[in-house]
Amino acid sequence: MFFAENLKLLRSRRGRSQADLSHLLNIKRSSLSGYELGTSYPTFDTLIKISSFFKISIDKFLKVQLNAISELQLSELEKGYDIDLKGNRMRVLATTVDSDNIENIEVVNIAAKAGYRNGFADPDFIKVLPTFQMPFLSRSKKYRTFQISGDSMPPVSNGSYVTAEYIENWTLIKDGFPYIVLTKDDGIVFKNLINQIDPKKSLLLCSTNKEYEPYEIDISEILEVWKFVNYIESTPPQQNMSKESLQTAVIKLQEDVDSVKNMLKL
Repeated sequence: MFFAENLKLLRSRRGRSQADLSHLLNIKRSSLSGYELGTSYPTFDTLIKISSFFKISIDKFLKVQLNAISELQLSELEKGYDIDLKGNRMRVLATTVDSDNIENIEVVNIAAKAGYRNGFADPDFIKVLPTFQMPFLSRSKKYRTFQISGDSMPPVSNGSYVTAEYIENWTLIKDGFPYIVLTKDDGIVFKNLINQIDPKKSLLLCSTNKEYEPYEIDISEILEVWKFVNYIESTPPQQNMSKESLQTAVIKLQEDVDSVKNMLKL
Protein backbone atom coordinates (compact mmCIF):
# COMPACT_ATOMS: atom_id res chain seq x y z
CA MET A 1 0.00 0.00 0.00
CA PHE A 2 1.37 3.42 -1.02
CA PHE A 3 -0.95 5.74 0.89
CA ALA A 4 1.69 7.31 3.16
CA GLU A 5 4.18 8.23 0.45
CA ASN A 6 1.44 9.29 -1.97
CA LEU A 7 -0.06 11.66 0.61
CA LYS A 8 3.31 13.26 1.31
CA LEU A 9 4.06 13.58 -2.42
CA LEU A 10 0.74 15.21 -3.27
CA ARG A 11 0.90 17.59 -0.32
CA SER A 12 4.37 18.70 -1.38
CA ARG A 13 3.26 19.20 -4.99
CA ARG A 14 0.46 21.44 -3.76
CA GLY A 15 2.99 23.51 -1.82
CA ARG A 16 1.16 22.85 1.46
CA SER A 17 2.70 22.35 4.87
CA GLN A 18 1.28 19.74 7.22
CA ALA A 19 -0.26 22.57 9.23
CA ASP A 20 -1.95 23.98 6.11
CA LEU A 21 -3.36 20.66 4.96
CA SER A 22 -4.54 19.56 8.39
CA HIS A 23 -6.40 22.87 8.72
CA LEU A 24 -8.01 22.51 5.27
CA LEU A 25 -9.07 18.92 5.97
CA ASN A 26 -10.12 19.69 9.54
CA ILE A 27 -7.93 16.95 11.03
CA LYS A 28 -5.19 17.06 13.67
CA ARG A 29 -1.68 17.83 12.47
CA SER A 30 -0.36 14.93 14.55
CA SER A 31 -2.78 12.60 12.76
CA LEU A 32 -1.64 13.84 9.35
CA SER A 33 1.99 13.37 10.37
CA GLY A 34 1.22 9.80 11.40
CA TYR A 35 -0.47 9.12 8.04
CA GLU A 36 2.61 10.33 6.15
CA LEU A 37 4.97 8.31 8.33
CA GLY A 38 2.82 5.22 7.95
CA THR A 39 2.50 4.78 11.71
CA SER A 40 -1.26 5.35 11.68
CA TYR A 41 -4.06 5.19 9.14
CA PRO A 42 -7.12 7.39 8.55
CA THR A 43 -10.69 6.35 9.11
CA PHE A 44 -12.73 5.65 6.01
CA ASP A 45 -14.46 9.04 6.27
CA THR A 46 -11.10 10.81 6.49
CA LEU A 47 -9.78 8.77 3.58
CA ILE A 48 -12.73 9.91 1.47
CA LYS A 49 -12.05 13.52 2.50
CA ILE A 50 -8.37 13.28 1.50
CA SER A 51 -9.22 11.53 -1.78
CA SER A 52 -11.78 14.22 -2.62
CA PHE A 53 -9.35 17.05 -1.80
CA PHE A 54 -6.68 15.73 -4.17
CA LYS A 55 -9.23 14.54 -6.78
CA ILE A 56 -7.64 11.08 -6.90
CA SER A 57 -9.59 7.88 -6.31
CA ILE A 58 -9.06 5.89 -3.13
CA ASP A 59 -8.08 2.92 -5.28
CA LYS A 60 -5.16 4.81 -6.83
CA PHE A 61 -4.25 6.47 -3.54
CA LEU A 62 -3.74 3.06 -1.98
CA LYS A 63 -2.51 0.88 -4.84
CA VAL A 64 -0.52 3.08 -7.25
CA GLN A 65 2.96 4.35 -6.44
CA LEU A 66 2.48 7.87 -7.76
CA ASN A 67 6.16 8.82 -7.74
CA ALA A 68 6.80 5.91 -10.13
CA ILE A 69 4.45 7.09 -12.90
CA SER A 70 5.31 9.72 -15.50
CA GLU A 71 5.00 13.43 -14.79
CA LEU A 72 2.34 13.67 -17.51
CA GLN A 73 0.25 10.90 -15.94
CA LEU A 74 0.55 12.43 -12.48
CA SER A 75 -0.39 15.87 -13.79
CA GLU A 76 -3.47 14.39 -15.47
CA LEU A 77 -4.53 12.82 -12.19
CA GLU A 78 -4.05 16.10 -10.33
CA LYS A 79 -6.28 17.85 -12.86
CA GLY A 80 -9.12 15.52 -11.96
CA TYR A 81 -8.79 13.10 -14.87
CA ASP A 82 -8.93 10.01 -12.68
CA ILE A 83 -11.92 8.83 -14.70
CA ASP A 84 -12.91 5.39 -15.92
CA LEU A 85 -13.50 6.31 -19.57
CA LYS A 86 -13.94 2.74 -20.76
CA GLY A 87 -16.24 1.56 -17.98
CA ASN A 88 -13.73 -1.03 -16.75
CA ARG A 89 -14.59 -0.14 -13.15
CA MET A 90 -18.21 -0.49 -12.08
CA ARG A 91 -20.22 2.70 -12.42
CA VAL A 92 -23.17 3.06 -10.09
CA LEU A 93 -26.29 2.72 -12.23
CA ALA A 94 -29.49 2.46 -10.26
CA THR A 95 -32.18 0.65 -12.21
CA THR A 96 -35.52 -1.15 -11.83
CA VAL A 97 -37.07 -4.33 -13.23
CA ASP A 98 -40.64 -5.47 -13.86
CA SER A 99 -42.44 -8.50 -12.37
CA ASP A 100 -40.68 -10.75 -14.93
CA ASN A 101 -37.26 -9.41 -13.92
CA ILE A 102 -36.91 -7.51 -17.20
CA GLU A 103 -35.19 -4.12 -17.12
CA ASN A 104 -37.66 -1.24 -17.10
CA ILE A 105 -37.26 1.91 -19.14
CA GLU A 106 -37.51 4.64 -16.51
CA VAL A 107 -38.95 8.00 -17.56
CA VAL A 108 -37.23 11.19 -16.41
CA ASN A 109 -39.81 13.83 -17.17
CA ILE A 110 -39.27 17.58 -16.92
CA ALA A 111 -40.52 17.62 -13.32
CA ALA A 112 -37.90 15.02 -12.34
CA LYS A 113 -34.97 16.51 -14.27
CA ALA A 114 -33.72 18.73 -11.44
CA GLY A 115 -33.73 15.85 -8.96
CA TYR A 116 -32.06 13.45 -11.38
CA ARG A 117 -28.73 15.30 -11.22
CA ASN A 118 -28.41 14.39 -7.54
CA GLY A 119 -30.50 11.22 -7.52
CA PHE A 120 -29.25 9.41 -10.65
CA ALA A 121 -27.33 6.88 -8.52
CA ASP A 122 -29.89 6.66 -5.73
CA PRO A 123 -32.11 3.54 -5.99
CA ASP A 124 -34.78 5.22 -3.87
CA PHE A 125 -35.02 8.09 -6.37
CA ILE A 126 -34.97 5.86 -9.46
CA LYS A 127 -37.62 3.44 -8.19
CA VAL A 128 -40.30 6.16 -7.98
CA LEU A 129 -39.85 7.20 -11.64
CA PRO A 130 -42.56 6.10 -14.11
CA THR A 131 -41.58 3.04 -16.15
CA PHE A 132 -42.62 1.28 -19.35
CA GLN A 133 -41.36 -1.31 -21.84
CA MET A 134 -40.42 -1.24 -25.53
CA PRO A 135 -40.49 -4.91 -26.62
CA PHE A 136 -38.53 -4.22 -29.81
CA LEU A 137 -35.45 -2.98 -27.92
CA SER A 138 -32.61 -5.30 -26.91
CA ARG A 139 -32.94 -6.87 -23.47
CA SER A 140 -29.15 -6.96 -23.16
CA LYS A 141 -28.87 -3.16 -23.04
CA LYS A 142 -30.04 -0.54 -20.58
CA TYR A 143 -32.39 2.21 -21.73
CA ARG A 144 -33.89 5.30 -20.13
CA THR A 145 -36.26 7.96 -21.47
CA PHE A 146 -35.73 11.68 -20.90
CA GLN A 147 -38.20 14.48 -21.60
CA ILE A 148 -36.46 17.26 -23.52
CA SER A 149 -36.94 20.96 -22.87
CA GLY A 150 -35.92 23.78 -25.20
CA ASP A 151 -35.54 24.24 -28.94
CA SER A 152 -31.84 23.57 -29.48
CA MET A 153 -32.19 20.16 -31.17
CA PRO A 154 -34.80 20.21 -33.95
CA PRO A 155 -36.55 18.16 -35.25
CA VAL A 156 -36.82 16.98 -31.61
CA SER A 157 -39.03 19.66 -30.13
CA ASN A 158 -39.70 20.96 -26.65
CA GLY A 159 -41.49 18.36 -24.51
CA SER A 160 -40.52 15.34 -26.63
CA TYR A 161 -39.39 12.10 -24.99
CA VAL A 162 -35.98 10.74 -26.04
CA THR A 163 -35.17 7.11 -25.33
CA ALA A 164 -31.44 6.42 -25.06
CA GLU A 165 -29.03 3.56 -24.42
CA TYR A 166 -26.63 3.69 -21.47
CA ILE A 167 -22.99 4.06 -22.56
CA GLU A 168 -20.20 2.73 -20.34
CA ASN A 169 -17.25 3.20 -22.70
CA TRP A 170 -17.10 6.93 -23.42
CA THR A 171 -14.21 6.52 -25.84
CA LEU A 172 -16.69 4.97 -28.31
CA ILE A 173 -18.84 8.11 -28.52
CA LYS A 174 -19.52 8.79 -32.22
CA ASP A 175 -18.86 12.22 -33.70
CA GLY A 176 -22.01 14.05 -34.74
CA PHE A 177 -24.39 11.57 -33.10
CA PRO A 178 -27.01 12.74 -30.56
CA TYR A 179 -26.59 11.83 -26.89
CA ILE A 180 -28.12 12.60 -23.54
CA VAL A 181 -25.35 13.85 -21.22
CA LEU A 182 -25.75 14.26 -17.47
CA THR A 183 -23.37 16.96 -16.24
CA LYS A 184 -22.54 18.18 -12.75
CA ASP A 185 -23.40 21.82 -13.51
CA ASP A 186 -26.10 21.78 -16.22
CA GLY A 187 -27.86 18.53 -15.38
CA ILE A 188 -29.46 16.78 -18.38
CA VAL A 189 -28.54 18.10 -21.82
CA PHE A 190 -29.39 16.68 -25.26
CA LYS A 191 -26.75 17.45 -27.91
CA ASN A 192 -24.77 16.13 -30.84
CA LEU A 193 -21.31 15.24 -29.55
CA ILE A 194 -17.81 15.56 -30.94
CA ASN A 195 -15.45 13.16 -29.20
CA GLN A 196 -12.36 15.06 -27.97
CA ILE A 197 -11.43 12.64 -25.19
CA ASP A 198 -8.13 11.90 -26.91
CA PRO A 199 -6.20 14.12 -26.43
CA LYS A 200 -8.24 16.99 -24.93
CA LYS A 201 -10.19 15.03 -22.27
CA SER A 202 -13.37 16.80 -23.30
CA LEU A 203 -16.53 16.60 -25.40
CA LEU A 204 -17.83 19.27 -27.76
CA LEU A 205 -21.59 19.72 -27.44
CA CYS A 206 -23.37 20.95 -30.57
CA SER A 207 -26.98 21.88 -31.33
CA THR A 208 -28.84 21.31 -34.58
CA ASN A 209 -30.36 24.78 -34.08
CA LYS A 210 -27.67 27.08 -35.47
CA GLU A 211 -28.66 29.85 -33.06
CA TYR A 212 -26.93 27.90 -30.29
CA GLU A 213 -23.12 27.96 -30.25
CA PRO A 214 -21.17 24.72 -29.59
CA TYR A 215 -19.46 24.51 -26.22
CA GLU A 216 -16.84 22.28 -24.66
CA ILE A 217 -17.16 20.31 -21.44
CA ASP A 218 -14.43 18.55 -19.50
CA ILE A 219 -15.03 14.83 -18.95
CA SER A 220 -14.48 15.31 -15.22
CA GLU A 221 -17.80 17.21 -15.23
CA ILE A 222 -19.76 14.35 -16.82
CA LEU A 223 -21.76 11.86 -14.75
CA GLU A 224 -23.58 9.77 -17.38
CA VAL A 225 -23.79 9.39 -21.16
CA TRP A 226 -26.80 7.91 -23.01
CA LYS A 227 -26.89 7.30 -26.78
CA PHE A 228 -30.01 8.37 -28.70
CA VAL A 229 -32.24 5.50 -29.87
CA ASN A 230 -35.60 7.08 -30.75
CA TYR A 231 -37.99 9.78 -29.66
CA ILE A 232 -41.70 10.36 -29.18
CA GLU A 233 -43.00 13.71 -30.38
CA SER A 234 -45.38 15.38 -27.98
CA THR A 235 -47.16 17.42 -30.68
CA PRO A 236 -48.37 16.47 -34.19
CA PRO A 237 -46.21 17.51 -37.17
CA GLN A 238 -46.79 21.04 -38.40
CA GLN A 239 -49.32 21.22 -41.26
CA ASN A 240 -47.63 22.84 -44.24
CA MET A 241 -50.48 22.38 -46.79
CA SER A 242 -52.88 25.24 -47.36
CA LYS A 243 -56.62 24.67 -46.96
CA GLU A 244 -57.11 24.81 -50.73
CA SER A 245 -54.30 22.30 -51.36
CA LEU A 246 -55.71 19.96 -48.76
CA GLN A 247 -59.20 20.14 -50.32
CA THR A 248 -57.74 19.42 -53.76
CA ALA A 249 -55.84 16.42 -52.41
CA VAL A 250 -58.99 15.03 -50.75
CA ILE A 251 -61.00 15.47 -53.97
CA LYS A 252 -58.25 13.74 -55.99
CA LEU A 253 -58.18 10.88 -53.49
CA GLN A 254 -61.96 10.47 -53.75
CA GLU A 255 -61.73 10.42 -57.54
CA ASP A 256 -59.08 7.69 -57.36
CA VAL A 257 -61.28 5.64 -55.00
CA ASP A 258 -64.28 6.00 -57.33
CA SER A 259 -62.11 4.96 -60.27
CA VAL A 260 -61.03 1.80 -58.46
CA LYS A 261 -64.62 0.97 -57.54
CA ASN A 262 -65.71 1.33 -61.19
CA MET A 263 -62.90 -0.97 -62.34
CA LEU A 264 -63.97 -3.61 -59.85
CA LYS A 265 -67.53 -3.54 -61.30
CA LEU A 266 -66.28 -4.39 -64.82
